[in-house]
Amino acid sequence: MAGIPSSRVIAIDAGQTGIKVRVTGGDRTRDEVLPGILTHEPLLPQLAALVRAVLDRTDAPELTVTAGVSGLTGNEADAASLLARIGDARVRDVRLAHDSTTSFLGALGLGAGAVVASGTGVVTLAVGTSQVARVDGWGHIMGDAGSGYWIGREALDAAMRAYDGRGPRTALREVAEARWPDLSSAYIDLQASADRVSTVASFAADVARLADAGDPVSLAISSRAGVELALSVETALRRVGATAADVCAIGGVLRSAAVRESFTHRVSARLPHARIVEPRGAGIDGAVALAELPPQHPLAADVSIAQA
Repeated sequence: MAGIPSSRVIAIDAGQTGIKVRVTGGDRTRDEVLPGILTHEPLLPQLAALVRAVLDRTDAPELTVTAGVSGLTGNEADAASLLARIGDARVRDVRLAHDSTTSFLGALGLGAGAVVASGTGVVTLAVGTSQVARVDGWGHIMGDAGSGYWIGREALDAAMRAYDGRGPRTALREVAEARWPDLSSAYIDLQASADRVSTVASFAADVARLADAGDPVSLAISSRAGVELALSVETALRRVGATAADVCAIGGVLRSAAVRESFTHRVSARLPHARIVEPRGAGIDGAVALAELPPQHPLAADVSIAQA
């Protein structure tokens, strides 16, 4: 991974659950954790307001702002617009990227390989010698296979199948009933909930727990999740021609022993020359690394840069 820059940097790792901020420069580092981005509101004004608030607490004559943002779209990846919205002469350089880019830099640095990051959603990024491939990350309606939401949705499906008698008995039914004692009306409550995505994803923790306890349905869901995550890695590495590269799996879903075992088995079987490694750092480390990402690196093309 690129070294920590000597100039002062405000680095942002922005997700829906929370935002990590690191202010670094020289031998001084300060970390903050703030509420997550609001997906129903414009992104850039939120980031600009956050940066201005951090600037109020920062004594530095010149700064670089870097940000890796969950779900960043092409229209939002506009560093020049963010720089203008910040409106502070001390900010001389802004670098804005999708969080798959900063997750990769945090986990594997500047080398080739693939990083799959699975939390509520999931995205996989592979980097070869000259190419980059992103796989999935298409949201809970159209994608995110193997994510926390995907696992939670499978869990609720299994619970209702058990309730109806269409599927095998599973402890997941009792978990669902603990939240909705009348399962026949659970779908109405869930569909009307403003936080239904996070509610569904929260059942992934129950699947992991019950898989550890030997519940066959939870084990099967976990196994399928691991296969889906491995398939995304396999696809991404094939697209960049780097099937012998390092593979790193990060995010809360991979803390499930059953998911990780399934993932590891599938990757080892389908990519025998790949090497599964532990992450060197986290997304916030990758956001810091954006400040010194070499312009010739394959990931540089996916970073929006504006300088004053």
